[in-house]
Amino acid sequence: MCTVIVHVPHDKDRPTRVLAVRDEDPDRPWRALGEHWSTTHPGVIGVQDARAGGAWLAALPTEGRLAVLLNVGGPAPQPGLASRGEVVLDAVTDREPDPDRRTQAYNLVTVAGARVTLTLSDGATLTSSELEPGVHMLVNSELPNDESFTRVPRWLPEFRAAAQRADAAADGDWFGPWFEVLERSGRLPATDDAAIIRDNRPYGIPTLSLLLCTATVDADDVAADYLEFARPGAWSTRFPISPDSQ
Repeated sequence: MCTVIVHVPHDKDRPTRVLAVRDEDPDRPWRALGEHWSTTHPGVIGVQDARAGGAWLAALPTEGRLAVLLNVGGPAPQPGLASRGEVVLDAVTDREPDPDRRTQAYNLVTVAGARVTLTLSDGATLTSSELEPGVHMLVNSELPNDESFTRVPRWLPEFRAAAQRADAAADGDWFGPWFEVLERSGRLPATDDAAIIRDNRPYGIPTLSLLLCTATVDADDVAADYLEFARPGAWSTRFPISPDSQ
């Protein structure tokens, strides 16, 4: 039940901003943001699923592209289906999806400079739409800004207001106001429907919020940061990077 906040600029010459919180089984190994595909996808950086080899989030800085995946329909893999992480690597390198690849359902957020596309797959059929300028909150849903998920109507207005403050600030800390919203959200119990930093186990899904990435995406560059939570499912203001995730 990941959460992605994206600010699509009204001015196409300005960057897109992304904040993505990853929910996953803490026992499923991963590797922190880095160049894990140098042989097959040179120049790509990302957070790698160490078990299947694909990416949850990836970027190709030289091309100003970034992609991040939100699972739909639960995280448990089904026999005979391909890893959804390969879809992220295709997207970030601007490759057409493999028509013969069958996966579980997903939402894919693809950023190319100031253009942001949301692609929905039911496992076989793809539908895509471009996000309008503004701040959007994407969850494990077929729709952007889906208010049937409690955390969306609770926090989306605050992220939008924070983006306005960030644009007006002169200190260069664009993501600071968004982190303030996350900190406030982190005061909720992780099992609360409105929580962004989550413990999904009471809902029958064995995942907790583990880490987040922020990214500023220009037409010819991506500046990305990676932060792990000190404890799964709990917000913290200190973000040690685990040596086991390198």
